[in-house]
Amino acid sequence: MRSIAMGAGLLLSLTAPAWADRVAPLTDPVTLKACGECHMAFQPDFLPARSWARMMDSLDNHFGESAAMAPDKVAHIRRVLEEGAADRVGGKVADRFLRWVAPGGTPQRITENPAFLRKHDFPAREWARAEVKTKSNCPACHKRAERGDYEED
Repeated sequence: MRSIAMGAGLLLSLTAPAWADRVAPLTDPVTLKACGECHMAFQPDFLPARSWARMMDSLDNHFGESAAMAPDKVAHIRRVLEEGAADRVGGKVADRFLRWVAPGGTPQRITENPAFLRKHDFPAREWARAEVKTKSNCPACHKRAERGDYEED
């Protein structure tokens, strides 16, 4: 078992091997640029293909904001996300996230998945820290998140 300190002294104990919290990095430049304008471009491993399709179909209201873009760009990003989706590529992280998705379910928020919530069961003060601000700001705690490495730093 390995322990690390995080934030204001929160102590985490991790028992999973180092490779358990890694996914394939998102490398497509179009997707990285378009999605990365507002937030970290999430690896598709965290949602099933049908979730990514639903998200790409509703870019006019993307979590309360318009993320509308040209149809050819939408088609390209949709293809990247769906081809790399959890139910298409599998793997330990993808399988852990999919285990909690209802058959036919189309979750939109990675941060509402029970697998995420179990690993991120922190006091509210941790989420309120200035460098964190939101549960979807993975790089605040996982410095290599954009490379698909979610091991704690």
